[in-house]
Amino acid sequence: MQLSQEQIRQFRTQGYLILDQLFSPEEAEALQDAFERDALIPGEHRVVEQDGGQVRAVYASHVRQPEFAAMIRSPRVLGPVRQLLDGEAYIYQFKVNAKAAFSGAGWSWHQDFAAWQMADNLQEPRLVNVGVFLDEVNEFNGPVVFCPGSHRDGLVKKGPSGGPAASEQHVDPEDIALTPADMTGLVNRHGLTSARGSAGTVVLFDPEIVHGSAPNIGPFRRRLLIVTYNDVDNVPQPLGEPRSEYVVGRDTAALETTAQEIVPTLEAVG
Repeated sequence: MQLSQEQIRQFRTQGYLILDQLFSPEEAEALQDAFERDALIPGEHRVVEQDGGQVRAVYASHVRQPEFAAMIRSPRVLGPVRQLLDGEAYIYQFKVNAKAAFSGAGWSWHQDFAAWQMADNLQEPRLVNVGVFLDEVNEFNGPVVFCPGSHRDGLVKKGPSGGPAASEQHVDPEDIALTPADMTGLVNRHGLTSARGSAGTVVLFDPEIVHGSAPNIGPFRRRLLIVTYNDVDNVPQPLGEPRSEYVVGRDTAALETTAQEIVPTLEAVG
């Protein structure tokens, strides 16, 4: 799969691009089942909400579940990523952010690259985020809200590279959260838009675009898979002990596409 020149232009200009139903309903269901299995596996890769109940995020599912391993190498994903990076890519980070119905918490306004520069001493924003909707995303269940075009302003807030957060596994969103004053100016210049669509829809977004999300106030769960691809020539250069491999991938070899289908495993269907 290749993006059109118009799609590339939109991504460069707006900082995001929605690909409606890139994955079929059957594929989306297979990915849902894979996440349900993976969310039951205990470990540091599994993050729960502050009340200790529902799962908030799960990292590195692609190393444990074959459906995700196939998805990250799909030509439908890797092709556009290579176009946007103009080069080869590897998995920098893989996570699923889950918002349970009526209770899933939101995420502060932020820019992803600010966290990666601070915690991993990443040099350049030569990355592409690929968000895959595991569920339908609507106005009620906490969609990601973008400030379109804000990536062209660069980083609004910079943290100290190699600072205290570099030793932490998960950067506290408040460490990089943008202030109301920051957001007022950004919204006045760029406006706001939300990414919504059916399960299987994909949103590509720039690592410097300003974004955040509100809590899930609806009866519909919202599980968003975010795969971050990094240019193979842009590997982190941590000043101290690197973060765990489940948070920041250390296999920097260029990914090859695969024709493997995203189908439920025998364990799932049996």
